[in-house]
Amino acid sequence: MTDKTMTPEDVVSRLRSGMTLGIGGWGSRRKPMALVRALLRSDLTDLTVISYGGPDVGLLAAAGRIRTLVTAFATLDSIPLEPHFRAARQRGAFELREIDEAMFMWGLRAAAHRLPFLPVRAGLGSDVMRVNPALRTVTSPYEDGETFVAMPALRMDAALVHLHRADRHGNGQYLGPDPYFDDLFCEAADSAYVSCERIVDGFASAVPQTLLVKRHSVTGVVEAPNGAHFTSCAPDYGRDEPFQKLYATTPWPQFAERFLSGDEKTYRSAVHSWHEEQQ
Repeated sequence: MTDKTMTPEDVVSRLRSGMTLGIGGWGSRRKPMALVRALLRSDLTDLTVISYGGPDVGLLAAAGRIRTLVTAFATLDSIPLEPHFRAARQRGAFELREIDEAMFMWGLRAAAHRLPFLPVRAGLGSDVMRVNPALRTVTSPYEDGETFVAMPALRMDAALVHLHRADRHGNGQYLGPDPYFDDLFCEAADSAYVSCERIVDGFASAVPQTLLVKRHSVTGVVEAPNGAHFTSCAPDYGRDEPFQKLYATTPWPQFAERFLSGDEKTYRSAVHSWHEEQQ
């Protein structure tokens, strides 16, 4: 079988400005932050980003890389609203397509199954239809005649996700409480890149239900220990709450200068130095 191991730079070299990019995880939980930081070190821009938004969205929005954002929310979990997302949105830095969480999930599922849309009740009777005037409804062809939102497929050029373990062939394993739809992100994209805490030789003793990400939907695998920092990657590690608070309260130019001006090794060193300063 094919060895799909790559570096973050290999992944970014396969991406292009103007792409539609999906980012897995949920809020400030198990985001592929090492890959997002690699994106920030590139000159890629004009992106359409599809994400259950967290600091991935905040970083890319603050850096001016997003043209359109498709999301159900943008949160740091313990901090309800992602502040750098909010600041970029308030200055009109990107177009926002805000949809219901369930609609988002069905959009991923439609794309994974290569369907143009799927009918869903979520969104009916809400302002979702008002703020998304391009959305349409469909009527059931059966006796019930029920009306549904026709949620369009969320197709992507590429997806980035972070998992706990992966093998060199692209099979991925999550060990935490929730898969966060990372399998759907991979299946809904033309190419998918999985970063992981550790590359393993196989999953002979793994619980099958944890192996949702399959090699047929994965283009590349990146070993990135602590690659979700500062988001959580339970049970390997929790969210770095003190550092997240620093991120949320520091003006973007200052944060970027101190923590994002070098490679991933430089980032880790800067984070370590900051924590030492707090002791």
